[in-house]
Amino acid sequence: MKKTYITTMPNHIGAFLKASECFASLGVNITRVSYNKAVDSHTLFIDAEGDEEQLAKADRELEKIGYLQTSKNEHSIVLLEFMLRDVPGSVTQALRLIHRYQLNISYISSQENGSEYQAFKMGLFVESEEKLREFLREAQEICPVRVLDYNRSERVFDNSIFYQSFVSGLMKLADLPEENRDALLVNSNIIMQMLDENGMSPFKTFESISRFAELLSKYRGDAFLPRITEYSAAENTRITVIEPPCGSNTVMIQSGGDVLFIDSGYALYREEMLRVLRRLLPEFDSIRKRIFVTHADVDHCGLLPLFDEILTSRMTKECLKLEYAGENGYREMNPLHRPYINICKALTFYRPPDPEKVTALWDTQGEQTEPLEQMGFFDFGELHFEVYQGKGGHLPGETVLIDYTHHLAFTGDVYINMHGMTREQTEYNRYAPVLMSGVDTDPQLCSAERSAILQRLGAGEWKIFGAHGMMKEYNLKIE
Repeated sequence: MKKTYITTMPNHIGAFLKASECFASLGVNITRVSYNKAVDSHTLFIDAEGDEEQLAKADRELEKIGYLQTSKNEHSIVLLEFMLRDVPGSVTQALRLIHRYQLNISYISSQENGSEYQAFKMGLFVESEEKLREFLREAQEICPVRVLDYNRSERVFDNSIFYQSFVSGLMKLADLPEENRDALLVNSNIIMQMLDENGMSPFKTFESISRFAELLSKYRGDAFLPRITEYSAAENTRITVIEPPCGSNTVMIQSGGDVLFIDSGYALYREEMLRVLRRLLPEFDSIRKRIFVTHADVDHCGLLPLFDEILTSRMTKECLKLEYAGENGYREMNPLHRPYINICKALTFYRPPDPEKVTALWDTQGEQTEPLEQMGFFDFGELHFEVYQGKGGHLPGETVLIDYTHHLAFTGDVYINMHGMTREQTEYNRYAPVLMSGVDTDPQLCSAERSAILQRLGAGEWKIFGAHGMMKEYNLKIE
């Protein structure tokens, strides 16, 4: 049994030794340690392995010596900007007020700018919001004061409690419940440790996580403005592509009176997507809703619980079933991808669908040897698809649909239109490759799968619908 401990250790010689002796005396093995004084001078992460009784004893011992973080010791740093007159002694009154309230200063920055005022920035260690409000009331009598958003700043103003402040900012931004705190703490630290070992600045990592969370939150509500395009695919078949600013596209195919969806985007945008779908398809709530899933990534499966029937490959069904049981899906089985996926699931309120709704229609026979192999066929309305499975270059279970009669291909994330993205999509897609050290399980294999898809297409003009970016027109001429 494994467990991650988020310990608050005193900043003096022998602190880690004391914790190590505690684990050793109980027969608990330490499997990972992460501590970076430049990031946070007190917080140390320890992954430990032992049986349930041993870990329970470790909990009690660490709590007894004051090494376990609790909600009682959560503090925060508030960054304030004092607009002081640029004259000798102007800061003295503010400092005296800070001293009277017994607030610790963790950061100071000020420089003249040629005007009559200086923007004097100070980070203050605050234990009580009520005390802060009283302080601000008095400070406003000295000079104009405004609170700056700590979580948007590029600097760290107090490295003794950085992790708690950082995660508190994420939780406030996404309106997450307290139960998500430890998971965000641990996974943010794991990403930092992995990327730090590869030469990336820890603060660049935290900035990327913050920016990713900000983008997800930025496009909620009325700001959710997906690009929507429609295409005629056959005499009685229409394809509508919904491209949200963040997450995968959702495709709606209407053919012969039936409707099929492909991929579903993030759970975070449930209400926003429902508004769009009801506008495009007024009978959405009354029809039996079927959806095809290209692969089991969180940004493709977030809204699957809305649907009555979910069509997948066998491997994708197995992945969704693992997640429903609380186990690691295919992404989390990859140590490089696991922390980002866990953060992403928390920030987007991901919940896997009930396995009873999932139907696996296709499977390759025996071990797959080629990058792309045919699994079977799938008819929908006027469309007749050949179904192919990739070997797992992007994610195991990935599936591609090709209609040779109407020259249509639905390629998931194996083949996407990188140059056909909106500005918002381009910005969103910058962060996963950084925080996951690449979005593909096997980049070389995924490249081979992309080539195999194009080789499968015959002569003529094709419409390729990837899961990100707009439809790509592909014209293959054979002389």
